[in-house]
This record gives sequence, C-alpha cells and structure tokens, in this order.
Amino acid sequence: MLIFNAMELDTIVEFKSSPRIIEKLSENGIAREFKAGDVIMNENAYINAIPIVTKGSIRVIRTEPDGREILLYYIVAGESCIMSFLGGMHQDTSKIKAVAEEDSEILFIPIEKVSSMIREFPEWLDYIFRLYHKRFEELLEVVNAIAFKKMDERLLDFLNKKCKLTNSNTLHVTHEQIANELGTVRVVITRLLKQLVDEGVITQERNKITML
Repeated sequence: MLIFNAMELDTIVEFKSSPRIIEKLSENGIAREFKAGDVIMNENAYINAIPIVTKGSIRVIRTEPDGREILLYYIVAGESCIMSFLGGMHQDTSKIKAVAEEDSEILFIPIEKVSSMIREFPEWLDYIFRLYHKRFEELLEVVNAIAFKKMDERLLDFLNKKCKLTNSNTLHVTHEQIANELGTVRVVITRLLKQLVDEGVITQERNKITML
C-alpha cells in the first residue's frame, strides 16, 4: 500500500488557503496503485470512498446492457470523480465504470470523512463544485459530439485528446478499444483510420497509431 504525506499531496491537489486540508486528506486517505486497464469501479457498485487521482489518469465510461460503451471523460492527477462523490453522498450505487487509462495511483477518501470535511473546510466544497462545473462542460461536449458531429470528426477529436492526455503522438490502442469508447463498431473505426492514413494524418501498425 502506498503512503502519501502532506507535502507530497500538496504538489498534486492545490488548496491555496488551507494547508490543513492537505494534511487531513493525507491522514484519512487510503492510497492504492492500479495498472493500465484495471477496473477501479464497476457500474452498480456501492460507493464507500471518493477517489482522488494522484498519478496517472482514469477514463470514465457508461456501459449499455448490450455491452456497448461510451467515453464520458478522463480524470487526471489532482482531480476526483464527481459521479462517485454524488453517488457516495446519497448512498447510491455507481452509474459509471472507471478504468485506469495508464498506471495510476489513487487516494481513496472514506465517505464519512468526506462529509465531515465539507463542514470543516469550505475549500473542499469549492473543489467539488469546480470539478462539477468541469465535468458538466465535458458531458455537454459528449452530447454535442454525438448529436452534431460525424464519426470521422469524433474519431480525430478522440485521437487528439488521447495524445494530449498521454503527452505522446503515439497511441497503443486497438480498433476495438476505440470503437468501444466512441460507442460504435470496429469496422467503422477501421475504415475511418484507413482514410486518415490515406490523407497523411496518421500512420498505423498493429495496435499502434501515430499522429503526424
């Protein structure tokens, strides 16, 4: 199990006016490591703790009964999952699935500690509201993309976002994985990727795509 001290955590999660909240998070949190691809939370699971990503990134997805998935947003270092926060505070089950996008470290804050911190630290509530605002905007982008953008535009946006997230022009991902995250089928992604290759936008090898 990982152990974070307040100084290390302060470089990840910023609370400008209250160093004490960093100490509290460090005292109450339980740190865990996850490998890329590990499922951190499944849909319909009860939420006992709120995750704060301290290293790496997480993708949050919604799964349909037929097995199809759609990417909602990413959570990066210094951020938490607002869906987990809302579900945990209302003693509800998870409505999303969270998967480690890359090797990641997460600090889990027990729900009962989250409640007491809201009363004790206004900065903690402000942190939650700022995350809520950001996630709301990202979900609006997803709705806008599905409603108004063609799949080739969505695919290119997806590749650019992945590159920015990983800070690399090369992505190690399969056509099936891309199709799942965009809520479509593999044959469509394969056709569109070939089109991007022909246009000189990308090159691709087996399970590897490079943006040019």
